[in-house]
Amino acid sequence: MISVSSVDVQKNIDEFGRRANAEPIEVKHDNRSKSYLISEKLFRDLMSSYRRALPVEELSDEDVALIERAQVMTEEPYNLDDIPEIDQSSTLSR
Repeated sequence: MISVSSVDVQKNIDEFGRRANAEPIEVKHDNRSKSYLISEKLFRDLMSSYRRALPVEELSDEDVALIERAQVMTEEPYNLDDIPEIDQSSTLSR
């Protein structure tokens, strides 16, 4: 991967846009990495696998139903009853 200054990218955006099709380009400002110039294909590949966390309150009923039906494949079956209760008095305080 090559590293270039943001000024160089501004002056030669067409050149670096073409080069980004072959490999990501690190864009630096004040000698610090600020961003990356990447190809459209790489961007779409990254975004297709992007996941973000949601608060439980934002889950739809369909999402909750999917989670409830989910199964973890293990050699030995288990369920939530296998998870011990947490004794509040034995938890570490900060």
